[in-house]
Amino acid sequence: MRFGEAQLRSRGRGPARERGREVTRMGNPTREPGRGEIVLEGLTKRFADRLAVDAIDLHVAGGEFFSLLGPSGCGKTTTLRMIAGFEEPSAGRILLDGRDVTYVSPVKRDVNLVFQSYALFPHMTAYENVAFGLRIRRLPRAEIDQRVREALEVVRMTEYAQQRPAQLSGGQQQRVAVARALVMRPAAILLDEPLGALDLKLRKEMQVELRRIHRETGMTFVYVTHDQEEAMTMSDRIAVMNRGRIEQVGSPRDLYEHPATPFVAGFVGETNRLRLRPTGTRGTTLVADYGDDGVVLVAAPAVPGANGSLGLLVRPEKMSVCRAPGEADSWLRGTIREVVYRGELTRFIVDVVTGDTVVVDELNDGCTLLPERGGQVTVSWPATSAVPAEPGTQG
Repeated sequence: MRFGEAQLRSRGRGPARERGREVTRMGNPTREPGRGEIVLEGLTKRFADRLAVDAIDLHVAGGEFFSLLGPSGCGKTTTLRMIAGFEEPSAGRILLDGRDVTYVSPVKRDVNLVFQSYALFPHMTAYENVAFGLRIRRLPRAEIDQRVREALEVVRMTEYAQQRPAQLSGGQQQRVAVARALVMRPAAILLDEPLGALDLKLRKEMQVELRRIHRETGMTFVYVTHDQEEAMTMSDRIAVMNRGRIEQVGSPRDLYEHPATPFVAGFVGETNRLRLRPTGTRGTTLVADYGDDGVVLVAAPAVPGANGSLGLLVRPEKMSVCRAPGEADSWLRGTIREVVYRGELTRFIVDVVTGDTVVVDELNDGCTLLPERGGQVTVSWPATSAVPAEPGTQG
């Protein structure tokens, strides 16, 4: 019998499958439409004279793995704490499954928060830590045991159930903290930079594990991080925050390939910044002509600043030092300042004729003979791979 069916039968309702509804590994019915849906409307938070969150609107679909990404001080953690109920908004509303919970206490919201510090009770075993919330609710002992064992199984900690936190690694402690949140069967789980204290290798492993846990449980996950690689690895969608505002919301691919603002382009992945002075147009395309030293095409919409200059953003992997000038839309002559071998690719740092220094990542099977430091090269890229910066800026 699957976990959760015994409880249903005790109420005379029969197993979930008999009612035409599947049961997930955690014992919850397959996520109903809207389960765990979070809506923020004009959410604002002020601390004295500082505006931490500036009237943001956001929709997180039920069952989604959604990340809030941004630098320190951008308002992402404050936003998460308002969703959890640990901070009271200065203005705006928070809706959970259509219910206004803006001023509802944390214990009465159907969400659980996983902290970076894990906050495990050191004198309790992993089993006891996970069971704690259920015991507070005075659930039957048999139900507590069944739910705790299921939660530990999902996070693959069954064999460590009787270990105390001091006997567990950082990654194992994190799994216990996640199990403690899962066992309460909330509508949404909120995670505040939970991998920040782990070393790089373990952090990457836990990214995969959290994604697996999300997929198996079907719960809504809202994840806060400043690490763009972490957000890209795990998320269905990401909101990039800056100075209390949301700059862009989209899938990892959308944010990387089609950044809406220069901030997003610079924060999500590496970006080269070129300063151009357009000399003409080709239809709706701006042209910066450098004669025998290059030509750069800038697709619309792009508007030069008052001084006639224009910023352009291009990803390192979109550029090449191998293609001939005629094989790409845009190209510039340059001199290689440095060559860095990185295994699967070689990184070239090139001074180009615009006066900028660009980084070019070239796969090691892309050229028979790669140029060396001090060599003269042509840096080229497709016009569609470039994103105009704000008018008049230097990228």
